Amino acid sequence: HVEYARGIRNPIGLKIGPDTSKSDLRTLLDVLNPGHLPGRITLITRFGANGIEGVLPGLIKEVRSAGHSVLWSCDPMHGNTETLSNGLKTRRFENILAELEQAFDIHHACGSVLGGVHLELTGENVTECTGGARGLQEKDLLEHYESRVDPRLNAEQALELAFSIVRKCRSMRNG
Repeated sequence: HVEYARGIRNPIGLKIGPDTSKSDLRTLLDVLNPGHLPGRITLITRFGANGIEGVLPGLIKEVRSAGHSVLWSCDPMHGNTETLSNGLKTRRFENILAELEQAFDIHHACGSVLGGVHLELTGENVTECTGGARGLQEKDLLEHYESRVDPRLNAEQALELAFSIVRKCRSMRNG
């Protein structure tokens, strides 16, 4: 797959998770962007709220020391997916928010910039993710669980998360 991607001229997004080593990431970047062209690579981090702090700072430092210019994006959804005892997949709003806030803080501390966020959401009143202002709990999930693939934030949760991002960006700019 990497050999095929090497010949692609369009920008490439790479999903990286808690098992991504610094050396593997550096090798991928060297192979896929040997000319260090800005805008060529977007790194999409998917660590989970409990895994981001132990991995992301080292990867940011490795990318910088290798001389690569990448766009960093955070996907706080996939690393925080869990399967309940009844087989239903869900995500906890507080874990999604925690990973996202940590991503902003870590990038800021490392002199980097988080340039994008990936969310899975719908404008519909689904009950696929727990938490948020309405305090959805596991017992509430079956009310309007409609996803066949991945649980999505509902409109209310998505707006709450968007406002949290705005508050975080403002506090970083003013602080």
